[in-house]
Amino acid sequence: MTDHFATARSDYATPPLSLDDIGDDPLVAIAAWTEAARLAGEPQPDAMSLATVSATGLPSVRTVLLKKVDTGLVFFTNYKSAKAADLAATAEAAVNLVWLTIHRQVRAAGPVERIAEAESDDYFATRPRGAQIAAAASRQSAPMRDRGELESAFAELAARHPEDVPRPKNWGGFRLTPRRVEFWQGRQNRMHDRFVFTRAGLDWSVERLWP
Repeated sequence: MTDHFATARSDYATPPLSLDDIGDDPLVAIAAWTEAARLAGEPQPDAMSLATVSATGLPSVRTVLLKKVDTGLVFFTNYKSAKAADLAATAEAAVNLVWLTIHRQVRAAGPVERIAEAESDDYFATRPRGAQIAAAASRQSAPMRDRGELESAFAELAARHPEDVPRPKNWGGFRLTPRRVEFWQGRQNRMHDRFVFTRAGLDWSVERLWP
């Protein structure tokens, strides 16, 4: 049933990647690559796979949205979700951004912590009203009887907050501060370009990796 997977081929006829193309700050480069993907027509350039490990050592991965690049990579979620429980237990995560339109990928890993409440308030205020209500209504990752339970919670909150929707205290942002960042550029014949940045105090060291 999956023979077509074995025979599928995509050869990446893309330009070479050098350290000059990346620069000396990997976080600045991540922001630049995300913008380049957007300009190239990537349908969801901020989609980011987030991998966590539970207190019992079980790995889990899901897609979140990268919402800010500053001293780290910022994403938002329910603080009572499964991913938040993993982060509370281990305070470590790894992320992966893939942009097939431009044949590029970035991997990063490091410690994760909650952002300041004021930062979460500021971002929540920018969300569409429906998304605000949904965030407040959802008991993310908890079992749900049926779709009607969610629809009822949404309608109740919409009626309770006809104008401004306050940010729920159990919803906000996390910041992953990378200690390792890898940049990957697809090339012909699987001769890909890879560079890895490793944090060394306040600076970064960098190496080229075999594909």
